[in-house]
Amino acid sequence: MRFVRVNGVVLHYHDCGRADQPVIVFSNSLGTDFRIWDSVIDHLSQDFRIIRYDKRGHGLSEATEPPYKMADLVADLGALLDHLKVGKATIVGLSVGGMIAQGLASRRPDLVSSLILCDTAHKIGNNALWNERIAAVSDGGIARIVDAIMERWFTTPYRSADNADYIGYVSMLTRISIDGYVGTCAAIRDCDLTGSTRALTVPALCIVGDQDVSTPPELVRSMAELIDGARFEIVEDAGHLPCIEQPGRTARLIEDFIIQCGASA
Repeated sequence: MRFVRVNGVVLHYHDCGRADQPVIVFSNSLGTDFRIWDSVIDHLSQDFRIIRYDKRGHGLSEATEPPYKMADLVADLGALLDHLKVGKATIVGLSVGGMIAQGLASRRPDLVSSLILCDTAHKIGNNALWNERIAAVSDGGIARIVDAIMERWFTTPYRSADNADYIGYVSMLTRISIDGYVGTCAAIRDCDLTGSTRALTVPALCIVGDQDVSTPPELVRSMAELIDGARFEIVEDAGHLPCIEQPGRTARLIEDFIIQCGASA
């Protein structure tokens, strides 16, 4: 395990793969830690340097007092990459991780060669949705919202009591720090990246599961349309987390896009 203190918070990260190859950085979703990418990096670690991290309040990273701001989450990732002496990298972000990725490309273009934005958008939800979620978790803990969140994360066949992996991801969610969860909810609630995302000029691939309820395909497509030249792909038989339900397909899209970007550079 590796830890570093940046911006007054301790972050947990993992750095693997080939140090002499292009860098891919993964930023995970609300209520998860970086293990959601395990099956994807199994397909990629032989050809790339892979950096994963737990954003503040998630996984083994420190939970600071809520609320959080998206600018803080973006700055955390930028400081981590500075610490690791990463130049330009492909940033792969899922859900709030995708918002962090968009923010990083806008605020720290020196760190971003391309973007892969998974099941995310320039604006996710509204004040009422996030305030209701914050109140529910603050009053009754994360267990109170588990069933509703799982319905947004996964397809119906995946949500089976006989699926050991599914039960494991339920445990992942319920063990997230409440401060980290509600703090990040506030960051998402208060964030609208429409203008800055429209101004992005880096190559971008936008991916979404065909059964994603949290950020449906039409929302992700609207984000892709903001970015000049962005490619849009739908992953079949996946909900909000294609990296879990369809890791092979997700990894192929990532690898093909990076190779294409290299060929056209």
